Amino acid sequence: MVYFDAASATPLHPVARQALQASLDEGWADPARLYREGRRARLLLDAAREAAADAVGCRPDELVFTSSGTRAVHSGIEGALAGRRRVGDHLIVSAVEHSSVLHSADVHEATGGSVTRIPVDRAGRVSPSAYAKALRPGTALACLQSANHEVGTEQPVAEVAEACRAAGVPLLVDAAQSLGWGRVEGDWSLLTASAHKWGGPSGVGLLVVRKGVRFAPQGPADERESGRAAGFENIPAVVAAAAALRAVRAEAAAQAARLRELTDRIRVRVPGLVPDVEVVGDELHRLPGIVTFSCLYVDGETLLHELDRAGFSVSSGSSCTSSTLTPSHVLKAMGVLSEGNVRVSLPPGTSSEDVDRFLSVLPGAVAGVREKLGAPAPSTAVRADVLVVDSLGKRCPIPVIELAKVIGDVPVGGTVRVLSDDEAARLDIPAWCEMRGQEYVGEEPADRGSAYVVRRVT
Repeated sequence: MVYFDAASATPLHPVARQALQASLDEGWADPARLYREGRRARLLLDAAREAAADAVGCRPDELVFTSSGTRAVHSGIEGALAGRRRVGDHLIVSAVEHSSVLHSADVHEATGGSVTRIPVDRAGRVSPSAYAKALRPGTALACLQSANHEVGTEQPVAEVAEACRAAGVPLLVDAAQSLGWGRVEGDWSLLTASAHKWGGPSGVGLLVVRKGVRFAPQGPADERESGRAAGFENIPAVVAAAAALRAVRAEAAAQAARLRELTDRIRVRVPGLVPDVEVVGDELHRLPGIVTFSCLYVDGETLLHELDRAGFSVSSGSSCTSSTLTPSHVLKAMGVLSEGNVRVSLPPGTSSEDVDRFLSVLPGAVAGVREKLGAPAPSTAVRADVLVVDSLGKRCPIPVIELAKVIGDVPVGGTVRVLSDDEAARLDIPAWCEMRGQEYVGEEPADRGSAYVVRRVT
C-alpha cells in the first residue's frame, strides 16, 4: 500500500520512535517534583522545549505543549481574545482556515463577538490589503494559516503580519502544515502547530505566545505549562515530537526539492491523462508535497475507494466524501470544482516509481467510476430556447453530468435551467461553466431546491 495522505498525518519518524522509546524509561515522573526522577523528567521536558523553540524561532518560555494542534488553536484564540477584551471583540479569519479556527470563530460570534471572514482568490490565497482593510479600532485578533491543508497554497503571512503590527493587532498563525518545512516568516504574535503533521506522535501540539502579547488563559487555573495548557505533560510524546521536528528540519531542503519535482509531475501530467480535470491551488506559492485536483462527473468517495483498491491511500475535500454531503469550505471559498476531488500529499521518502504508478492507475480509476456512475437520462423539457433539466433528488455529480449532456441541445445564446436540491450544485455548476467556457447566469428560486441557469456560449 502506498501512503499519499501526509497532509493528514505523517508516519512516525524513525528519530521520533527512538526518542519515544528512550524517554518512556526516563520521562515518566512528575517534572514539577524535586526528587531525582522528577529532575530527570524536567531536564527532558526543558530540552524538548528548547529544541522546539529553536525550530519555531521563539524563546523557550514563549512555547507550551498542548494535547493537540486543535487544542492549541482553541486555547490561543480564546486566550488572545480574552486578553484584549478591553480593546474590542472583533476577530478576523480567512475563509480557508482549518476547521479548528473557524469553529472558534463561530463560538466567538455566537457569544456576541464579531467576525470578519476574508475571501480568497481562485488559487486559495488571501490578499494582504483585504486584511489591512478589515482591521479597525475594535479588532482584538487576526488569524491566518501559513499554508492550506487541502490545496497546499501558502499565504502571505509576513505582509499580513506587517499590517497587523502597524495597527497594533496580534496575528495568530496556524502553522500545522508548514512548520516541518521551515520557520514562519514575519512578525507574528501567536503560533500553533501539531506534531503528527511532521512525523511526531499524535496528541502533541504547540502554542507560542510572544512576550508582550496580552493573553488570558481560559478555564480553571492550572500551574502546568505556564497556565496555558492544563494537565500532566506527556513527556515521552513531547520529547519525540521535538526530536522529529529537529530531524525533519535537517532533511527539509533535500526533501522539498524531491517532493516538489514529484508534485509538479502530477500537476502537469494529470490534465493530459484524465479529461475534464481541474488542478487547484497556487502554482507557485505552495507546499512541496501537496497537489490537489478535481474530476468532473466523478463521485469523490467512489474514486477514493477505487484508488484504495489499486493500492493508494489518498484523501479528498470533495462534497461527496463527507457524511454531511456538504462541499469543502476551502474549495467553496476558492470557487473551484468540488466533485471528484483528490488530494495527493506525499510523505518524505516518496519514490518516483510510486508516483509514476499512481499516474498509470489514475486514468483507469476515473474512467471506471464514470462508467459505473452511468449518468441517468435526464428528464428535460424544451420551451423555445430554454431547456429545463430536472435533477431534483439527485446528488453530485449527477446534476452536472445531466447539464453537460444537454447543453448542446440548445442554440448558442440559449439557456439551460438545472433544477437541483443538492447544496453542492451551487458550487459545482458555476465551476463547470468556468471549465467548459459556458456562462453561468445565476441561481433562481424554484418550488423545490433552486434553478441554476446556464447560457450556452460555445
